[in-house]
Amino acid sequence: MSNQPIHLREAILEDLPTLLDFEQSLVAFERAFAPHLRKGEIHYYDLAAYINDPTICVVVAERGKELVGSGYALIRNNKPYKTPQTFVYLGFMYVRPEYRGQGINGKIMRHLMDWGKAQGHTEFQLEVFAENESAIKAYQKMGLVPEILTMRLDNIPPDNQN
Repeated sequence: MSNQPIHLREAILEDLPTLLDFEQSLVAFERAFAPHLRKGEIHYYDLAAYINDPTICVVVAERGKELVGSGYALIRNNKPYKTPQTFVYLGFMYVRPEYRGQGINGKIMRHLMDWGKAQGHTEFQLEVFAENESAIKAYQKMGLVPEILTMRLDNIPPDNQN
């Protein structure tokens, strides 16, 4: 690791190979929290399309010439019964393991939130696995609070009440 400062910038298509590696690292890490993920290589995002879409902000953190982190922000419609009508959805929050604990994720999130505010939005949301305590703590440090917990059941247990 060098002592060069972290620089944030918009992602470009030339970053795609590294970003795809980041995505697979995220998937591998999250498998411990999500046993229902399909085996093999899967993709959460269409990163090339996101980079090319001017209504989506894909940001990378770099130290020198090395990409060390990423994230994106896009505008989503809220549920019809909630306000505001739209919000900024944050995703693809990733920092290489050897760079964690240096505030890089917070810098990425702040950049994405500033982008969302510049678009006229005041609400920010993201999804995180309920058991991913380190990510939850990082998001809470940025001011996010839990709202809904999705629960699931793989198999209906037999009814043993005879």
